[in-house]
Amino acid sequence: MSDLRQPGPGPVTRSTPTRGNAPGGGGGPTGSTFLRRLHSHAPNSAQLVGFLTLIISGTILLLLTGLTLTATVLALIFFAPLVLLSSPIWVPAGTVLFMAIAGSLSVFSLGVACLAGLSWVYKYVRGWNPPGSDRVDYARSRIANTANHVKDCAKEYSGYLQHKVKDAAPGA
Repeated sequence: MSDLRQPGPGPVTRSTPTRGNAPGGGGGPTGSTFLRRLHSHAPNSAQLVGFLTLIISGTILLLLTGLTLTATVLALIFFAPLVLLSSPIWVPAGTVLFMAIAGSLSVFSLGVACLAGLSWVYKYVRGWNPPGSDRVDYARSRIANTANHVKDCAKEYSGYLQHKVKDAAPGA
């Protein structure tokens, strides 16, 4: 019969750490073992580039934030007197401009809404079944049914009243 051993690595040998004159020096693992452990925990180049990009972008963001804040404060300091002195001119002008823009936009939007409504009605009258026409037809049929029902009830009630009048005044 053949050998029953499984193929694979041979017996595992473990080197014992050396002390004294070894390259790592001192007690404990050798320098190469320490470097191997350190290298296994070190980030790869993609992680390092990502980390450096994060640090650089954060620094640039902080710099831009500081510059923006500084420019805003300086602009307020320098332009506040100009704004206060010229406000009797630009406040009414701004109000008139705002009213003109708001009025124009509201007229324009009302015109668009009217055109859309007229377009829908034109399609509905032509029988092209625009969106929502089924709901209009349903509402129209409900109104017609209700009107017929009210008319029938009125006829019955008027006959009831005529009968009551004859009972109240038999000679009438």
